[in-house]
Amino acid sequence: MAAKTDPVLQRIHAHPWPQGGVRARRAGHGYSLVSTRTGAPVARLCPTGEDDEVEVLWWRRDAWGPAGPFGAIMPLDDALDFIAEEPFFWIRA
Repeated sequence: MAAKTDPVLQRIHAHPWPQGGVRARRAGHGYSLVSTRTGAPVARLCPTGEDDEVEVLWWRRDAWGPAGPFGAIMPLDDALDFIAEEPFFWIRA
């Protein structure tokens, strides 16, 4: 039997990442992204169940937390661009 592919993981891995890129894995109810260069956490994406939207979390104080003071929920492609372009995701990467 063929392994089931995850289209969200495929989209994450296909995105043009800075800083050497990311590895992503499905974990719990979301996707954890870590730097391929350092192994440090970059971001976490949690599907909301609404269309293609995800909540974007970032690593701070040794735990995942909302990206910004009010959090960030957006379509997956916008979330990937947001993570790639915002320097605070890449502090440890």
